[in-house]
Amino acid sequence: MPSPEGSRELLVVDGYNVIFKSARYLARMDETVAGDPFEQARDLLVADVAAYAKGRYEPVIVFDAAGNVSPERPDLSKAGVRMVFSRTGESADAVIERLVTEQRLLPRAVTVVTSDRAIRATVGGVPVTRISSDVLVADVNQLAAEYERANAERQTQHMRLEDRIDPAAREKLWRMLRG
Repeated sequence: MPSPEGSRELLVVDGYNVIFKSARYLARMDETVAGDPFEQARDLLVADVAAYAKGRYEPVIVFDAAGNVSPERPDLSKAGVRMVFSRTGESADAVIERLVTEQRLLPRAVTVVTSDRAIRATVGGVPVTRISSDVLVADVNQLAAEYERANAERQTQHMRLEDRIDPAAREKLWRMLRG
């Protein structure tokens, strides 16, 4: 179903559900950090979701703030990704359900990323697509691998001296070396 007025489809990501599904994010958690051991994992997830959503989605990541060290967090935006933290006493599930319901009323297409069965059951139906956290993590891992491969190829190309020399000058040098 197309979104109203040319707006992109809304992508709602269950933040901690995805973080706990991937070694990529868990490796960024630091239990020794006094304030917030999730900060680096969240930042990486935001960067990954921004790359995943680029041009297709309007991304929102919902985090459950109830159990965080600092539960009073404002909604933030980084790299074009809106981050929403549930209020004290409110679950991320409730925030996700509210966001999806609001979009259904427009109507606007929504994709929800979570492996939480309760949320998947609650938000299902038209115009909502459900993707498991594992699928998003696999897609993000593939994007990251493609980026690293392309970056390595660019680095190799830029490091070779013969690629930096004007083709005519390079041909003269080859003739001098052979002659």
